[in-house]
Amino acid sequence: MDPKLTQRSSNNGFRAAIMALILTVSAGYIFLWIITATYVYKQTWLPYLRAHTNSTYFGIQGATMLIYTFPVLFIAALGCVYLHLGKNCNDSKIREKHKLAIWRRPVIIKGLGIVSRTELMFFIMFIALLVWSFSNYMHISFIKITPKSAAASGEQVWQAKLDSAALRLGLVGNICLSFLFFPVTRGSSVLQIFGLTSEASIKYHIWLGHMVMTLFSAHGFCYIVYWATTHQLSEMLKWAKNDISNVAGELALLCGLVMWATTIPRIRRKFFELFFYTHHLYILFIILFVFHVGFSYACIMLPGFYLFMIDRYLRFLQSRKNIRLVSARILPCETIELNFSKSEGLNYSATSIMFLNVPSISKMQWHPFTVTSSSNLEAEKLSVVIKGEGSWSRKLYQTLSSPNPVEHLDVSVEGPYGPASTHFLRHDLLVMVSGGSGITPFISIIRELIHTSESLKCNTPEILLISVFKNSSDLTMLDLLLPISSTPSEFSKLKLQIQAYVTREKQFIMENNKSSRTIWFKPEPSDVPITPILGKHSWLWLGAIISSSFIIFLISLGVLTRFYIYPIDKNTYKIYSYPKKYVLYMLFMSVSIVITATAAFVWNKRHNAMEAKQIQNMEGATPMASPNSWFYNADRELESLPQQSLVQYTNLYFGERPDLKRYLFERKESSVGVLVCGPKKMRHEVANICSSGLAANLHFESISFSW
Repeated sequence: MDPKLTQRSSNNGFRAAIMALILTVSAGYIFLWIITATYVYKQTWLPYLRAHTNSTYFGIQGATMLIYTFPVLFIAALGCVYLHLGKNCNDSKIREKHKLAIWRRPVIIKGLGIVSRTELMFFIMFIALLVWSFSNYMHISFIKITPKSAAASGEQVWQAKLDSAALRLGLVGNICLSFLFFPVTRGSSVLQIFGLTSEASIKYHIWLGHMVMTLFSAHGFCYIVYWATTHQLSEMLKWAKNDISNVAGELALLCGLVMWATTIPRIRRKFFELFFYTHHLYILFIILFVFHVGFSYACIMLPGFYLFMIDRYLRFLQSRKNIRLVSARILPCETIELNFSKSEGLNYSATSIMFLNVPSISKMQWHPFTVTSSSNLEAEKLSVVIKGEGSWSRKLYQTLSSPNPVEHLDVSVEGPYGPASTHFLRHDLLVMVSGGSGITPFISIIRELIHTSESLKCNTPEILLISVFKNSSDLTMLDLLLPISSTPSEFSKLKLQIQAYVTREKQFIMENNKSSRTIWFKPEPSDVPITPILGKHSWLWLGAIISSSFIIFLISLGVLTRFYIYPIDKNTYKIYSYPKKYVLYMLFMSVSIVITATAAFVWNKRHNAMEAKQIQNMEGATPMASPNSWFYNADRELESLPQQSLVQYTNLYFGERPDLKRYLFERKESSVGVLVCGPKKMRHEVANICSSGLAANLHFESISFSW
């Protein structure tokens, strides 16, 4: 038997066992959230857990960390092992069962956008959890409120109930906060093991953010009304040494409201820098939140934020390097393809994204762009395409397209980030519908399929690319389907058909003195290729960071509590200052993450440096001319192009839009994957067609780049 097949079978067995354990722990974690609001949990289970975990080492937060923090970090670490074992597994050809495919069909919900039926089901279940928790909290607390008990406190019954409701709104808001940071952890193993990516999960972060701020705002408003009606407005200035800090809660809410206000679509789009900078208030929000509720209760939301901090620090370490920018392909439609040097050990999937920072334009701003290259087809190069649609991208285009372009450009990157695997090979046909720059994710898919058909000798699905552009000059974006160093002959084995539409022009309009060109940059000694930040075995290293940093934090916490705080406080929680204790806890947690992540980064940096030296210095290389544009000078050059060229695959239409229903309903293949990336109206139109149920062979593949 082939040793590779034996190893692959063994890996699949281990992965199945790991996934079973992950699903078991996940089910237990979800069950915990369901029972948290019940009387049995509050009066029986929690006191029992605290009685057996309230030690001189961890105090009252021991129980919270055991049942809320540990399971999630365990899932994250175990998920890293699962993903590492699955790096070489190829299950992309597995067909979905028809019953499961139904749950992937899109549904358009006002306020939510395009969601699959699975996403809608989980969204409804989450709302049900919030309603269930709030109703249980209110039921348990209202039973104890009677005219007699309210009179004993000098209150009316409605005031006592308002006080209780305000507290419970905060408790339910913490449920949303506990899940808020999972979707924005870009290198998250938790997202990857459940088939999600950070860019596709941004919508979950948006939903959760609205819920968090709605509930916390109601929490604060109800308390203000309660204090005003009971003549206790002085409570708003309370920052108790050994109790809840109201001032910290109010400041945290204020930070949250500022962030929330800048997420209004009109403000976010028009004043993106304001949105970007104010969102960094999340740091102050979390610190003040800990001061407000205490570290023990904050441990409930800790795991999601803990994983986010690890990811954020690793991104910081990666962004300190200047990346070797090899060339830029300048298109007349204000579009740039940037080509970076990368190590052969950096692998990524099609539709991945990468964040770029160009200090000469803005030292603080980072912008996400689709990676259009294939790590398999282009082993030493990584490409991204940037359309000049915003102020930042327009400045970059003007800098590079000027008559005297810069000879060197400092660029820092974070990523790339993408799905653990793709499933495009499962279909007989891929229909890709793009609008303008929405073609960029499809470039990476097409290049990956070129590699699959050429090198792996695998059967690839047919491709129907329907591209809609505003002007004739935008058609040059189709040149990007081929890498800068390739020839049109690489399409020979790819079953490709392109339907290109120009909506604002009735005929082809030639613009004089405009053509595609390529500029080459001189390298600097400090420039390095893009490398995986944690090396070849990045998932194993990430799992080691998660587990070891948490162990170091627990040891530090235990030593601090046992030998410093306990001798003073004796577990009475009345002597040692809460704020001082929380500062030490947060400091120890941050230091444990910095130590472990830095150690892993430095260890892998040595290997990355050795690999970077092996990459040829491209300064003396002869630049390769950019491929002939299939569009410019088309009348003169069309017949001189090779037979296998982009032109022979392309049909052009002017002054009209594609009839998407006709294109989709005419296809009779058993499995048709439908992908769309473009304006909102286009995405909704394609989603409506796929969700109509009139064609059972249409399978909507969600590609989300809504930042």
